[in-house]
Amino acid sequence: MRRKTLNEGNTMDLNRMIEDIKVHPDFHKAGMIASHLGIVRSFSRDGKAVSGVDVLFDSQKIEEIIRDIKSRPGIVEILITTNSGHLKVGDDIVTIMVAGDIRENVFPALIDAVNRLKSEAATKKEKVID
Repeated sequence: MRRKTLNEGNTMDLNRMIEDIKVHPDFHKAGMIASHLGIVRSFSRDGKAVSGVDVLFDSQKIEEIIRDIKSRPGIVEILITTNSGHLKVGDDIVTIMVAGDIRENVFPALIDAVNRLKSEAATKKEKVID
């Protein structure tokens, strides 16, 4: 059984995700796998120092995003793993992998998945260092 999301505390194994995609029954239709690995950075968008983040994900929203992206032309599979809770600088936050036929279908699907995950399924509070 292929994984769609991971619960807090599980590690994100990129090789395992690739193997999960490769056993998909329609993998023979794929010409590429694109991925995004979001990590906690040491500064906010406005340049302030950050010690970590508190982040929570809505699993129902994630499943909705997965369904929507998988319904696009040329998309074979999408896997999303998340880490929730208090995360430190350098910790993995989210991994998204999209497999599909051609880059003109896969890259936009990946970008939309990343943007939607952040705007619709994540609640994040950076811990700014004073």
